Amino acid sequence: MSNTKTIAAIATPLGRGGVGIIRLSGPKAYDIACQLTGKDSFTPRLASFCRFYDNQRNVLDEGLVLYFKAPYSFTGEDVIELQGHGGMILQNQLLARVFELGAHQAQPGEFSYRAFENDKLDLLQAEAIADAIDATSAAAASSAIRSLTGEFSNKINDILEALIELRLYVEASIDFPDEEDVDFLSDGVIESKLKSIQGRLKTILATAQQGQLLRDGVHVVLAGRPNAGKSSLLNSLAGQERAIVTDVAGTTRDTLQETIVLNGLTIHLTDTAGLRDTTDEVERIGIERARTAINQADLLLLVHDLSRQADPLELAAELFGKQDSGSPNYDPSKLLLIGNKRDLVEQSQSEKMADKVEVSGYEQVNVSCETSEGIESLIDTLCDKVGFHPPENSLIARTRHLDALRRTQQHLQDAHVQLVDYQAGELVAESLRQGQYSLGEITGEFSADDLLGRIFGSFCIGK
Repeated sequence: MSNTKTIAAIATPLGRGGVGIIRLSGPKAYDIACQLTGKDSFTPRLASFCRFYDNQRNVLDEGLVLYFKAPYSFTGEDVIELQGHGGMILQNQLLARVFELGAHQAQPGEFSYRAFENDKLDLLQAEAIADAIDATSAAAASSAIRSLTGEFSNKINDILEALIELRLYVEASIDFPDEEDVDFLSDGVIESKLKSIQGRLKTILATAQQGQLLRDGVHVVLAGRPNAGKSSLLNSLAGQERAIVTDVAGTTRDTLQETIVLNGLTIHLTDTAGLRDTTDEVERIGIERARTAINQADLLLLVHDLSRQADPLELAAELFGKQDSGSPNYDPSKLLLIGNKRDLVEQSQSEKMADKVEVSGYEQVNVSCETSEGIESLIDTLCDKVGFHPPENSLIARTRHLDALRRTQQHLQDAHVQLVDYQAGELVAESLRQGQYSLGEITGEFSADDLLGRIFGSFCIGK
């Protein structure tokens, strides 16, 4: 990416529509607009109706031109927006003409990268643009917009300023000891300030964990024997008939994925083939794919038929196997038992079943896909299981944010140990320096070029 080039790209989705926008940014953007339209000048922030011409002065399209003069633009450079008609042919012809006049094709995320480079937004805000576009729920979208407006950045910067201030205090105390020979390491001031920063960091980490769930959601896999009701449960949670349901064992032969939003949590739900021994080659391949999905799941729902009165944990051991050490061949913390067909049991026993029970230390939710009993309890349990309880003013977050926050937390803990246990001022200062660096990675104050390339490379072209 080079800021010396003038870049251009279609900024609206390709296809048939009322308006299509082509965005230009860079030193030649203004001149290109003048050549394209035959006009001598444009007034900043004033829409001008123009015709767009090719090199033979034939009209390619007509529409509006908006000029944003540097530095008062999204990228901080001269920016031109060409608003023409939304047909694919018209947009591509107009874009080709812009390239003839000296513009270059923008790379994915290059407009946002230039805004970051020119201090128009920080890295958190730049990522929030992509997160807002890709949001799969209203809660995720509103959280991304809050991050885009700088709310998350302000919280990080407040902690960063406090950390820098403490670091400077420690280093100054080392370089310029008090004339009265007061031991600054044991006077309680540094420890008090350090604990305050740690408390604030813990709060924002909890908020970021909720924000990551809002952004990424969770991958939930339905597993179990054939005819346990996995596909029926997927249909119940999705609110539509997505999976074929029959009484024939082995109906589901491949993984079926559906993305749904439950209580604000995005769930990537995967239905799998019933696990059993089979000689059917197609079903066998489906079972292999089911086992792959099970190993990759954030949460595993073991669906079993309550009317068959089987021990679900014995079923889990049978279906998933055990390691050589005898421990389960799955992560027990990810397992949630689902007792299905409770309506059949209630009919035979003439008594109501509890929505939630405990089976050998595991949570089990009893549901009926036929009557929808227990489904609401299952949704609540899913959210509890992954720790999803976002506050009303939650902020979107990514895995890298959590990683940086946790590393900062560890550096501050190291600083506390060096301070309290060893009275090692130089090591306290070094731990604070490392904490400052890792926290600064979040907003981009300290970022490696390869990290920036990965982040902005995931953006759509034109943004």
